[in-house]
Amino acid sequence: MTNEKTTKSKTLRGTVVSDKMTNTVVVAVDRFEKHPKYGKFIKMRKKFKAHDVGNTKKIGDKVEIRETKPISKDKHFVVV
Repeated sequence: MTNEKTTKSKTLRGTVVSDKMTNTVVVAVDRFEKHPKYGKFIKMRKKFKAHDVGNTKKIGDKVEIRETKPISKDKHFVVV
């Protein structure tokens, strides 16, 4: 037996909305959520900074990001 931990990393899909930083892209992740009181479905959007080595992704690209150890103060995801 190995003492290796198998943790499930959170993976999200979204669209690149900014690529102006070096080795970093901003990914907007959209989701539908039902309002607790009124029952209407609302489109929720959250932005995540993700590590992109070599700036390969451009604005409008659909990407998948995976949770990782903190790379900087705001970056906790890496582009898959």
